Amino acid sequence: MDNGASSYRRFLDGDDKGLAEIVRDYKDGLILYLNSFVNNISIAEELMEETFFKIITKKPRFQAKYSFKTWLYAIGRNVAIDYLRHDSKKSDVSIDDAENYLQDECDLEKLYIIEERKIAVHRALKRLHSEYRQILWLIYFEGFSNANAAAVMKKSSRQMKNLVYRAKSALKSELDKEGFVYEEL
Repeated sequence: MDNGASSYRRFLDGDDKGLAEIVRDYKDGLILYLNSFVNNISIAEELMEETFFKIITKKPRFQAKYSFKTWLYAIGRNVAIDYLRHDSKKSDVSIDDAENYLQDECDLEKLYIIEERKIAVHRALKRLHSEYRQILWLIYFEGFSNANAAAVMKKSSRQMKNLVYRAKSALKSELDKEGFVYEEL
């Protein structure tokens, strides 16, 4: 569970400091994300405020399917889409443009989730034994074959197979501790 989720839980239990932590930690990134919809930083700031207002008043339930940040940004996205729909009635932004925003947003959300996963993997790698970290890096990030990685690390083929297996198991264990979601997009 990430810090945002624990802060949100504290807020729901009546601790206003939890909400202050959420706002402090996520407002700037949320503004920039919302600005990608409206191309106006002032409106993006208003939408950020509306996003937090929704959290304060409606107190939606957080389900840990994704990270807290992803959940919060999804709420912000919905606020932005509502704004664009409402604003399209008053301006020259068409529904087709709003649909394009939705498609762009879906793509952006997928990229964001992929980036979050990469960060989680790198964090977990840092906690592994040095030899495990090295072998996983060589094979999965540098694209080395097992034979080439064995040559670099001065291991036999059998030692390499065992090392890769143990390293992957250790990485999986670290990711499980973090609540990592393995499903594909």
